[in-house]
Amino acid sequence: MLAYVIRRIFIGVIMLLVMSLVTFVLFFASPVDPAQFACGKNCSPELREQARKSLGYPPRNQGVWESNIKGPANMWADFTKGIVAGRDFPADKEMREAAPQNVVHCSAPCLGYSQYSVKTVNTMVSAAFPITFSIALAAVILWVLFGVLIGVLAAVTKGSFIDRGIVGLSLFAYAFPAFFIGTFLLRYVAIKWGLVSVPSYTPIASGGPAKWAFNLMLPAITLALLYMASYVRMTRAFVLESLTEDYVRTARAKGVSGRVVLFKHALRAALTPLVTMAGLDFASVLGGAIITESIFNFNGLGKLAVSANNNYDLPVMIGIVLMAGAFVILANIIVDILYAFIDPRVRVG
Repeated sequence: MLAYVIRRIFIGVIMLLVMSLVTFVLFFASPVDPAQFACGKNCSPELREQARKSLGYPPRNQGVWESNIKGPANMWADFTKGIVAGRDFPADKEMREAAPQNVVHCSAPCLGYSQYSVKTVNTMVSAAFPITFSIALAAVILWVLFGVLIGVLAAVTKGSFIDRGIVGLSLFAYAFPAFFIGTFLLRYVAIKWGLVSVPSYTPIASGGPAKWAFNLMLPAITLALLYMASYVRMTRAFVLESLTEDYVRTARAKGVSGRVVLFKHALRAALTPLVTMAGLDFASVLGGAIITESIFNFNGLGKLAVSANNNYDLPVMIGIVLMAGAFVILANIIVDILYAFIDPRVRVG
């Protein structure tokens, strides 16, 4: 198991490096000059080139190979070095020597420096990540817990009025997009009806666990309803399939109670594909719940990604892309490890 985990981590690191290189090349293949946004709207060509040197971008007057291939490759090499050892900004050595008082050090793992926001990407991401992580954590608890429980109930009552009602409601909930659910909860539940206060993120250190969880309730429900609907249907299908397996029929023939057969045998086997779904879904939400954060005005990774895209803030965009990829890879590794604890057949294999 340990060798398998080490091998998966090594493959994951290689995938991240390749993804980062492709990201650099794709961003620089765009006709839009990111230095123009960093410099401002009324920026002279001289100031724009100075901004390019500060960010470490290749000059625009070079050919296609130097500007779109060689330049990003050199920047990627500096970027990977910064991940390991940190970097100093401005990226240009002459500019650092000319004004050492303006040098900003970015500690490892350094994701870059935003000339537009005049901050390191690490600082911006570290401020936004706890917000997105809190929303994702609250949402995944809701959608997994209630999705699995309601799905098991539907499977046990297969063909009944309860089963049909659960399936119908899950399809009904799945039809509504996140922006509709979030807007409805904010406008009516919080503002018009006043059932809860308008949510605003409060760190645990500031307001305590109760206030932290209460303010996350509406954003978490917005995300959870979408995923919960699919988890209800998937859990129902997987449990019904597991109940037809030979080992389940054998357990029943031995006189094992129906509750033990359901929860110890059928549900345990059904959890294997659900764990895969939960891990990948949680990683995707960590990458940035863009719509939910925008509706409730939470300054998480999703809103940061939208702002970086609007301002063509290349270092921030690259940092968020790499973080999202790292979340997915890490989630896959964790899911593979959990397989061995959930399903004994994996350990045997």
